[in-house]
Amino acid sequence: MKKYLASTVAASALALVLGLAPASADEKLDPNAKQGGAITITYKDDVATLDPAIGYDWQNWSMIKSLFDGLMDYEPGTTNLRPELAESYEISPDGTTFTFKLRKGVKFHNGREMTADDVKYSLDRVTNPKTQSPGAGFFASIKGYEDVAGGKAESLAGVTVVDPATVKIELSRPDATFLHVMAINFSHVVPKEEVEKYGADFGKHPVGTGAYKLGEWTLGQRLVFERNADYWHKGLPYLDKITFEIGQEPIVALLRLQKGEVDVPGDGIPPAKFQEVMADPAQKARVVEGGQLQTGYATMNTTMAPFDNVKVRQAVNMAINKERIVKIINNRAVPANQPLPPSMPGYDKNFAGYKYDVEKAKALLGEAGHADGFETQLFVMNTDPNPRIAQAIQQDLAAIGIKASIQSLAQANVIAAGGDKAGAPMIWSGGMAWIADFPDPSNFYGPILGCGGAVQGGWNWAWYCNKDLDDKAAKADSIVDPAKADERYKLWGEIYAKVMEDAPWAPVFNEQRFTMRSPRMAGDDKLYVDPVHIPINYDYVYVNDVQ
Repeated sequence: MKKYLASTVAASALALVLGLAPASADEKLDPNAKQGGAITITYKDDVATLDPAIGYDWQNWSMIKSLFDGLMDYEPGTTNLRPELAESYEISPDGTTFTFKLRKGVKFHNGREMTADDVKYSLDRVTNPKTQSPGAGFFASIKGYEDVAGGKAESLAGVTVVDPATVKIELSRPDATFLHVMAINFSHVVPKEEVEKYGADFGKHPVGTGAYKLGEWTLGQRLVFERNADYWHKGLPYLDKITFEIGQEPIVALLRLQKGEVDVPGDGIPPAKFQEVMADPAQKARVVEGGQLQTGYATMNTTMAPFDNVKVRQAVNMAINKERIVKIINNRAVPANQPLPPSMPGYDKNFAGYKYDVEKAKALLGEAGHADGFETQLFVMNTDPNPRIAQAIQQDLAAIGIKASIQSLAQANVIAAGGDKAGAPMIWSGGMAWIADFPDPSNFYGPILGCGGAVQGGWNWAWYCNKDLDDKAAKADSIVDPAKADERYKLWGEIYAKVMEDAPWAPVFNEQRFTMRSPRMAGDDKLYVDPVHIPINYDYVYVNDVQ
């Protein structure tokens, strides 16, 4: 098996094995690459938005990456940061001031040249509470963030336009993750005039500087991305067009792939068909496996009774039979006992977590005043195998007296319920489970466990907020010296141990994802797709080209 390390969501695991040329902004193009061609990708659910300040699910994240660019990105095939819209950058000796020089001649899809004013506008916009960005908390280290987040200011004091090609960003504290933040979608640059033109509908009319531009969006049917002929990296992208067909059940998509009608089933191989596919040598040869920095978990809304009682939450952790759930998905995951996946720095190999123990879970419920159990709701994305996993959790909870009715909804509806403080008592995160935005332990805290993520429209569906842990997290991320990385990771391990004591989640498994490529994506006459801009959804993953 060949192994690769993909760099970003859009520079996906699939991109490295679908016959794709390893090009980047600072590398020569593959001399054997062919320009042109088109591919078709299927999804069951429609896309909620293509606004980089708002989009935050596994489906639209990589699509957005294909339409927009940020100051930073990653070298394809690595997790090494490199400038993207920035041509270069400098960091002050104390690690609190970042000065970015912008590339010249970069144009938005509307033909206007991008400037430093656009960078400042985009950062002001994503942190403005009126935008309701789930990623606003990523920028908390920028000077003036608190004033903007609190509605006291419209502009970040720490972001200064030095000249049209230079932007300076000052931080209120050293932040070891800041350049990673400048590489995520929330930092991508948007043109003010287009945002003001479309208002709340900008996510349906996206305009960026990316390799592709939106050619068509027929809601519930298809999206078409067309090659940006004015893209700043000459020669990229290779494909002329990418069509996303919406409303395709995963099993139907697989059948269409087998018939050569589509190129990639975006929702992956349906679990019910997994064994059949892997038993067929011809199909197995086209399988792509991604072992992600991912954790699937069940959230409990800590502001809702009875989940405001820590003993209830601990009981739920003990009640879930993780080994059985892993078997439901054909052992395509490993049981999880903490928020961080095993390959993430800061993961504590000695942490035991909550053992599966029905009797002890019942005893804890009794201590919490719920000896007879209670009724609740468990929200879940309606794409297989997630409803079946939710049913398994439902059965496990019933064994300790908790009657959970399942609310099986489209991905966007589950996300909306999680981002509403009164929306969902419990959520099974599968299908939307956390995959690292960047390869650092802090990324599993801020947006999904930190106080900054416990906001309307946020991703902290447990609505968990421990200000002492927020302070400790800030202390960990102020350690910018690479020589002190172990000290920093130890602090993060302590943070996650306390999170597990408070039990806002029940971590269930760390998953691997499987999908397939069409024959057109490999071989001597293959279509070429550069790994920076193919919009398939994997993040920082080890990939096996299954043989």
